[in-house]
Amino acid sequence: MRKALRALLISFLITFSLGFYFTNRLMYMKKKDEQFIVQREKEAGRFNPEHFESLPKREVIIDSAFGYPIKALLVEPHESNRYVIISHGVTETKINSIKYMNLFLERGFNAMIYDHRRHGESGGKTTSFGHYEKFDLKAVIDWLKNEKGPTLTLGIHGESMGAATMLLYAGMLEDGADFYIADCPFSDLKEQVSYQLKKEFKNVSTLLIPIADFILRLREKYSIRHVSPISVIENIKHPILFIHSENDDFILPDMTKELYEKKQGPKMLYLAANGRHAQSFNENPEEYRTVIDEFLQKYVEKA
Repeated sequence: MRKALRALLISFLITFSLGFYFTNRLMYMKKKDEQFIVQREKEAGRFNPEHFESLPKREVIIDSAFGYPIKALLVEPHESNRYVIISHGVTETKINSIKYMNLFLERGFNAMIYDHRRHGESGGKTTSFGHYEKFDLKAVIDWLKNEKGPTLTLGIHGESMGAATMLLYAGMLEDGADFYIADCPFSDLKEQVSYQLKKEFKNVSTLLIPIADFILRLREKYSIRHVSPISVIENIKHPILFIHSENDDFILPDMTKELYEKKQGPKMLYLAANGRHAQSFNENPEEYRTVIDEFLQKYVEKA
């Protein structure tokens, strides 16, 4: 009996330790070196420093409701009331948003790019995969609407965690944009975490996620279960373009398909033939542009 209890206690302690380790990995996910991002985008031809510096823009610092600054750039080459906000993925910075920004600048939009909490030049100590980030996105949107007034036409483009953040904002807080483009979002963080754990640990304990979730609630005051775009997607009435690479093995394309199926009202779906996670634009640039044009023509230009 004692041996059985000891074995059970040891198993629990190991699982608890793994749960604590795992919450650390979520909260302090290793970020890409910022200079590496700049160099990668330059070498790929997606970031031209000379062109970027020539654009009329200004730095904006927005206060997060959680007490840190959100660093943004407002880029306005057009005399237009049409704006798009770009929400980047985890481990990236607003430099990765420039390629999407340029796509919309070419289509007559002005743009706002910003760094998520704990990324780039913004403050914040932890990453929450959309839970706290959605409130920061709301702060950015509110600032822009207050600055530009009621005639603003607004779109939001999000990639990966940025796409999930955008959907959580629209589904949980307010459907405050005129259109959304969700590139490779996860549909449910608990499912995504389970999938990644099974890939990394072949014989993961079924207790690991509940214990990690309990620890996360103690440390960060939210539950993995609440970071679930699929649970709020039906609240979003404005048009959404869903994008995913068919070969994505980090966030499976089935997640975007599920989101697309559950979304009510105006929507489009584009599954890119080439590229893995967050590579739909990089590997299919012309098709990506064409789909954006079709979406804008169908749901924005005629509005």
